[in-house]
Amino acid sequence: MPGQHTRRYGGNTTCLEIRGEHDEVVILDAGTGIFPLGQQLLSRESKPIHLFITHTHWDHIQGLPMFKPLFDPNADITIYGPRDPVSGLDIRERLALQMDRHFFPVPLDRVPCALRFVDMSEAQQVHIGSLEVTSCLFNHPIVNFGYRVDDGAKKFVFTGDHEWPKEPHSLGNERPTISTSAPHKQRANSINFMRDCDVLVIDTAYTEEEYLTRHGWGHGTFDSSIKAAREAGVKKAFLTHHEPSRTDDMLDHVFQEALIRNQVEDHDPTFLLASEGTEVQI
Repeated sequence: MPGQHTRRYGGNTTCLEIRGEHDEVVILDAGTGIFPLGQQLLSRESKPIHLFITHTHWDHIQGLPMFKPLFDPNADITIYGPRDPVSGLDIRERLALQMDRHFFPVPLDRVPCALRFVDMSEAQQVHIGSLEVTSCLFNHPIVNFGYRVDDGAKKFVFTGDHEWPKEPHSLGNERPTISTSAPHKQRANSINFMRDCDVLVIDTAYTEEEYLTRHGWGHGTFDSSIKAAREAGVKKAFLTHHEPSRTDDMLDHVFQEALIRNQVEDHDPTFLLASEGTEVQI
């Protein structure tokens, strides 16, 4: 959560905004960061909003009930996300659960904006003006889609929450992960989805030591993210989904250790820690 020890990198949960060449609005995930974004959007010229949900774990949707454009009758919002293959619930049904009367005073079906839902399938492409948004299944305890946003010249990729189905380095006393598909094929699909992108935002929650006791929790490590970005030939990689107990100072420390341990050099991708409010033009 936000506080004095997370002032540099931030304490809100996941939300990213992407603007296209013609000012198209694409949002990835609706964590608590979507609350300040909603306030900004209401202060700008009204544009259709396209919100893509990677998965419906709390930290990626908990800001949605406080997203002010939902309560603006002039707002036009389309929400995209995967159907859950186990329960069969679609993205609308799952998001409506957190706005049930037991948890929130205004049900999702009573918000005044123009609201639509689209169930995404794997490798589906959605065209939004100059942008093409493509989904890819990434390894997590529930269905999780990463998204690539491409305008024909530049590519941005966000993994959502992601644990490599088989870690690409020796961990010692390795336990099996949650993956049920062939790990090498799934890894190759993930790398190809990231291939040559200009900006990669990748789940990097744990150190190697922490990961030893957290197999199957659905998150990556500093070492696995650095290796993947190199392998995919990305230009710039932002490491995100910071372990919540880590302060800014602790985060700086483990990041620098990882850069040294992996011998990151000038010819490698540029590695940065994701921080709240960062703006990147590509």
